[in-house]
Amino acid sequence: MSKLIKDDQWVWVVIQDPGGNEQFLGQKDEEKGLSFIPIFLEKEEAEQGLTLMARDASRKYEVHAILFEDLSQRASENGLMLFVVNGKGEVIEKIEAHRQA
Repeated sequence: MSKLIKDDQWVWVVIQDPGGNEQFLGQKDEEKGLSFIPIFLEKEEAEQGLTLMARDASRKYEVHAILFEDLSQRASENGLMLFVVNGKGEVIEKIEAHRQA
């Protein structure tokens, strides 16, 4: 459950290999051993944040909008957390995704 985002709100994520075998671009906090999907409140912040993320130079990446509740469900199914991040790469909120009943 997020303090900043409502379930029916659109958020921005980075998609790896759009139009093919697409998936969310996840990141890992090596110090804490946490895998997460960075999410952004604004498209421009997502585009700025993309430049700061660890990624494979041989793959294509695009910023896409998704409903928060859909993203939260998918993150939960894959054991991932969601980190709300700004365009500078600063974590604003950490969200443990929970399955919707």
